[in-house]
Amino acid sequence: MVKRPTVQLKLVDADGLYYSWRWEHDLGAIQNIMVEAGRVQPALDALAEALPTPLPEETVNQALHRALTGPLMNREQEAGLATALARSLIPYQLAQELNSLLEQGHRPHVRIQPSLSTAQVPWEALRVDEGERFVTNADLSVLPPATVRNAPERRKSEWNPGGPVVAVLDPQIPGAGRDLGSVLGPVPEDSPLRTVVAALGDRLAPPGEPFRRADLDRDAIRPLLTDAARLLYVGHVTTSKHGLDARLHLSCGPGTTGRAAVVNGHRPLTAADLLLGHRPGAAEGWSMPNRVALIACESGGEVRFAEPVGLVAAALHAGARYVTATRWTLPTDEGLRRFSPTPMPPLLPEAIAAVNAAHDTPDPVAALNAWQRQKAAAWESAGRPEDNPIIWAALATTFG
Repeated sequence: MVKRPTVQLKLVDADGLYYSWRWEHDLGAIQNIMVEAGRVQPALDALAEALPTPLPEETVNQALHRALTGPLMNREQEAGLATALARSLIPYQLAQELNSLLEQGHRPHVRIQPSLSTAQVPWEALRVDEGERFVTNADLSVLPPATVRNAPERRKSEWNPGGPVVAVLDPQIPGAGRDLGSVLGPVPEDSPLRTVVAALGDRLAPPGEPFRRADLDRDAIRPLLTDAARLLYVGHVTTSKHGLDARLHLSCGPGTTGRAAVVNGHRPLTAADLLLGHRPGAAEGWSMPNRVALIACESGGEVRFAEPVGLVAAALHAGARYVTATRWTLPTDEGLRRFSPTPMPPLLPEAIAAVNAAHDTPDPVAALNAWQRQKAAAWESAGRPEDNPIIWAALATTFG
């Protein structure tokens, strides 16, 4: 990554919300503050009510309807929510330090390790001033826990520009019901996704038709990743009671091996499978490329667990340096059409194309933030449905 002023910001839940931050050029100078829960909780509660992640006792469809008729779809209401979050969550002293750097012509990089209560905060979208979001003048990424990024047995894959890209795009899942059906639906010839795939050329792995394949199970994908530059996954992720059981859904039938039980003729691939291997016998974890994209519902949701070891941490442990994942449940384009009260154009293809392009640059964090900055500016200026933050603000890149 390009060298620039970089701050590590860590949040911890206790009787209040505890912050500590330090600049990477002066790691010994640590600042600590505590903010009373009563000051931050109202904004966090309002955010939870606005997001498409189901609330307790709520179905997925009910959550989608609530979110698609709520503040994230209304420019004025969303601006109010994003302003309240910024005022509640960004420490005044840190804001002063960031502003000082901006006045000197520097664009800082803010690496955030969220707490459980702030796991779904879309930091990039926080409205820090009239017409300005946090991402307007800063780059933001997720800071993995020290136990993950500094683990002695962790691999770090080298970046290989122009290397193979393993594309797992909406794979068919054996025995899938509606909940694990197609994410993308039919992909027409004029779709931006076709352009993305065509641009990969002979880098595409495996070759052939990339969408809705039925042969991309764990035993087919694992060897492809060994020499890959990137993994681009678009599909389903489901969470469980603990992070290691977070599940990636591939075309894995009951004949595959792994740590999850077979469900309706399908065996999910868990974070534990990535860390320890999915075959019986001695533990042998997977090897991951330098860049990994997991575009699926709440694929980065492990930070909501007390022990944040899920799919993102597993990918980092296995070799990735950059992992782009999502903070909350992503509405599919079918869901947008079905539950939005106003006509809604497809949103996922543009987001997938943006992540794909960012992961081919020297600095995926800055590149994805640049796209989010464009979307935020367009939303601020015109409030068009295609620029609302329900998709672009869900994406975050963990770097470590």
